[in-house]
Amino acid sequence: MFQHPSFLFTHSRHFLHRRRHHYRHLSTPPLLHRFLSTISHTLSHPIYTIWAANTGLGKTLVSTGLAASSILSSSTSPSKLVYIKPLQTGFPHDSDSAFLYRKIPQILLHRNPQSTLLASNQTLNVSIPAAKLKVGINLSDEGQSSKNGFGDFGYYEEKKLGNGEEVGSELICKTMYAWKEPISPHLAAEREAANVEDSDVLALLKRCLEIGVGSNGNGGNTVMSLVETAGGVASPGSSGSLQCDLYRPFRLPSILVGDGRLGGISGTISAYESLTIRGYDVVAIVLEDHGLQNEVPLLSYLRNRVPVLVLPSIPKDPLNNLMEWFDESQSVFDSLNEVMMSSFQERIHRLQEMPKKAQEIFWWPFTQHKFVPEEKVTVIDSRCGENFSVHKVKNDGCITQMFDACASWWTQGPNAALQIKLARDLGYTAARFGHVMFPENVYEPALECAELLLQGVGKGWASRAYFSDNGSTAIEIALKMAFRKFLVDNEVLLDISHDNTVESSIELKVVALKGSYHGDTLGAMDAQAPSPYTGFFQQPWYTGRGFFLDPSLVSMHDGVWKITVPENINSENLILEDTSFKSREEIFNKSRDDSSLASIYSSYISQELQLNSGSRKFSHAGALIIEPVIQGAGGMLMVDPLFQRVLVKECQNRKIPVIFDEVFTGFWRLGVESAAELLLCQPDIACFAKLMTGGVIPLAVTLATNDVFESFVGDSKLKALLHGHSYSAHALGCAAACNSIKWFKDSQTNPNLIPQQNLLRELWDTKLVEKISFNPAVQRVVSLGTLFAVELQVEDYEAGYASLCATSLLLKLREDGIYMRPLGNVIYMMCGPCTPPQICLKMLQTLYTRLNEFRHEKVEKAREI
Repeated sequence: MFQHPSFLFTHSRHFLHRRRHHYRHLSTPPLLHRFLSTISHTLSHPIYTIWAANTGLGKTLVSTGLAASSILSSSTSPSKLVYIKPLQTGFPHDSDSAFLYRKIPQILLHRNPQSTLLASNQTLNVSIPAAKLKVGINLSDEGQSSKNGFGDFGYYEEKKLGNGEEVGSELICKTMYAWKEPISPHLAAEREAANVEDSDVLALLKRCLEIGVGSNGNGGNTVMSLVETAGGVASPGSSGSLQCDLYRPFRLPSILVGDGRLGGISGTISAYESLTIRGYDVVAIVLEDHGLQNEVPLLSYLRNRVPVLVLPSIPKDPLNNLMEWFDESQSVFDSLNEVMMSSFQERIHRLQEMPKKAQEIFWWPFTQHKFVPEEKVTVIDSRCGENFSVHKVKNDGCITQMFDACASWWTQGPNAALQIKLARDLGYTAARFGHVMFPENVYEPALECAELLLQGVGKGWASRAYFSDNGSTAIEIALKMAFRKFLVDNEVLLDISHDNTVESSIELKVVALKGSYHGDTLGAMDAQAPSPYTGFFQQPWYTGRGFFLDPSLVSMHDGVWKITVPENINSENLILEDTSFKSREEIFNKSRDDSSLASIYSSYISQELQLNSGSRKFSHAGALIIEPVIQGAGGMLMVDPLFQRVLVKECQNRKIPVIFDEVFTGFWRLGVESAAELLLCQPDIACFAKLMTGGVIPLAVTLATNDVFESFVGDSKLKALLHGHSYSAHALGCAAACNSIKWFKDSQTNPNLIPQQNLLRELWDTKLVEKISFNPAVQRVVSLGTLFAVELQVEDYEAGYASLCATSLLLKLREDGIYMRPLGNVIYMMCGPCTPPQICLKMLQTLYTRLNEFRHEKVEKAREI
């Protein structure tokens, strides 16, 4: 250790000791809290991650130079530099935090002998083999326990530079996990039987990042935190995850230490691309000068968007104390420090101004702007898997995570690993194809996507895939297909070919359900019953070109699954046992086809179809369109699957083509790949979108049987399906769909999949779901697959899509880290096919608590009235 008379060692402890000392708050939390730990970090001061294009490029020297520059540049006020090394191998002989702990006091003493500095260095978790190298420690005598290969001890040392009574600046060095062998962390962890999960690393890093929070506002202190990685950008962490993936939930701004050697241009660019494709912001690249001027092509490649700074050559003599090198490098580190501070200030300014800017220039869909004051605008910095990283203004500002419990309008399902894969593959696809037009052409992403669709959601019935760009247009295409199929099956086209006057007498409508929603385009809106979305304020052209049947609905109330049969269905012969069920699974049982309710449904549907057939020759239902099982935008209504199955059968018997709108329900949203599996029947046409691409890019598909396709085959182009989009079969969308489809249905990547049954395991705790259904504030509950929905018990005047009664409840849930949007007095939570059930449990528990508060508030308001 470097010693000097001006050092005053207030205490120096070079030993292992239990975590019960005053740093024990940095220990790893219990399992459940560790797993569900919120990944957040402060914005009260700059925090940067130091990466390198490869190992041995001088990351620690860069950290040291930056730390010294930060401390010395704060000449008018005390400063605090927090250095964090999450993973350290070769310990204790190699310790990057110990290097800073020794070297920075030397630099400060060399440049400013009057400096006053309190320096500390702590290693929080040391593997037992590494701990045994500490001189004078007998682990057995100390009675140290072992947990996951780490002893219940830490390593701490502290010293003070200068004789002033008041501490000026402070250097805090932390090593989170340390192993003995100087090899990759994943190998060291395996060989020393001291394994660390990614969640452990992230949880402890979060706690370390809290050091210095609020210091900027306390006495004018300036603070900077540096997190130094191990090895290169893509070097494995302790669990084997690449470090660029491991630390992604924090998305800390980054400094990349490049390679100035021969071949270093390629390595530096590769490292830069690896970071940016994962969503990191690289604010600067710094590299050592090897006389090859690598910075010139790097600046050209980066087009000067990112500064590239060059450090003097580093002396190779191990006896060199590097003081001269740090002196020569001072201006570079000062410049780098300025870049980092400037970038930090710009980021803070942009985050703070975004709500106001958004209100001034955005026109949000499905939003009454009058109800969204500036403080209610959610600023999303990024997303990682199913979590938003949200900017919070309070308490100096921070970036904290919120679970995206509305799946970003039902599109999202990827975990963080799939998100990274999608980003890589979309980048590859964009570079290979960009966009190419689709008619009469074939390219790999589109072909593979079509094959996967026909082997998956279309297996057993579909033979053709028609691509479009969103769910609403997929519905429009499906209607065109269905109407043509109806005309062909009923030989109307033959009549037209002989008598052109027949065409003007044809009036085709759809059979659809009340409460359905099929999109916002004009044709799709006409295929749904009157609703808030079709009212005169929204759609003056709406005519409702359909026969809209009133379906039976299913929900849980007071612990029992019940079917509510509409009054207009003749139910005189209805047996009570046919409408009440002990379990949800009984509702989907095929044996119900023989029940009295099935006969009642069949009679009602048959009468309605006959009644609504017009007097003119071809005034008829030309298509049936339904959202199988769950009507989404209509209020998360669960339709009795028996009702829909009987309806499909009755329509197909009348040669009315059947369309399944699976834009919402498809791809495991309801626990199965296609909701048709729940209905136990197949359509003629089906539409898919949203979760199909993992939500990263728009794409839709309309699948059809071969008979439907053949109805468009003829001798004239005018008989072809004249519909299309510039981005039909968009290569990027198809590539995203291929990845998502395969990911969700592979038990190796989707731990929730039960391969033998081809369905997802139960994600929402059944006992807690039942408990919520007993809550007096709840009118009904629906739980299926990735969906959990609650309709709040309110007065009639408070119910419906326009209701604001859930506003206060949802704001509290957002404060709890659960991002939700209401459908009036219906609130819902949605996860992805890969979401751990523990996350769903935590959300249900939080909702249960908030529902009780909501009920008590309503009671208090009623008393006041």
